[in-house]
Amino acid sequence: MAALNEGRHTAEFLVSEANGNRSRDVVTIANGAAYEPGTVLGQVTASGKYKPHAAGASDGTQNAAAVLYDAADASEGDADAVIIARDAEVALGAISFASGISQANKATAIAALADNGIVAR
Repeated sequence: MAALNEGRHTAEFLVSEANGNRSRDVVTIANGAAYEPGTVLGQVTASGKYKPHAAGASDGTQNAAAVLYDAADASEGDADAVIIARDAEVALGAISFASGISQANKATAIAALADNGIVAR
């Protein structure tokens, strides 16, 4: 029997959030790829669009700013998406960082999320 691999579900990383969807924002994900819920995002300073957090970048995405709420497919152009932007708790083991990120950069990203009111537990 073939093994089935199930992707991440919408908000499965979310432990708690503020009432009335106050924790969420609708934003633009910059053209690039398809991303799963729980992807840690940074905001591009020049455009205001979001991309996956990139610790070594210098375009603004080096600062973790939010977590992607639902899957977003920006592989064929910019895409609208919902993010967790503030006042929430997330499961540390269920959020996604760039592959190969160092522990030090991961800790910095977690601290930056905490500064935005997103606490990883």
